[in-house]
Amino acid sequence: MTELPAALAETRDDFLDLGDKDKIQLLIEFAEELPELPTRYADHPELLEKVEECQSPVYIFVEVENNTVSVFATAPEQAPTTRGFASILAQGLTGLSVEEALGVPDDFPSTLGLNTLISPLRVRGMTGMLWRMKRQIREKTQG
Repeated sequence: MTELPAALAETRDDFLDLGDKDKIQLLIEFAEELPELPTRYADHPELLEKVEECQSPVYIFVEVENNTVSVFATAPEQAPTTRGFASILAQGLTGLSVEEALGVPDDFPSTLGLNTLISPLRVRGMTGMLWRMKRQIREKTQG
């Protein structure tokens, strides 16, 4: 089994070290830290993939250059949970090698200790984001 990359392991540990109220606050902080889309995607939303598993409109795009992954995501400010999940994954996967990103366990969203605080549908949405990001990485590296 692949070890969780450092940034995602740190995020997981940060969540697990907190009480329920503080976990929600940390998720909101991640939502506020979701990087803005670069102009090349903000001006061309048709390049982004909609994450159908999410209740809120979330769109993602993955780049792979020199075996390094970059993840871009957008989610509405009115959906802080979903936006927080997108931010965790975008920040956690960006900068990883293809192998590290593909090695992130599919159940990573369930390891954050949010299952009792967030609806299963929302956790499923984050799992869907991760699945779609990994699928895009695979598509861009086959060849």
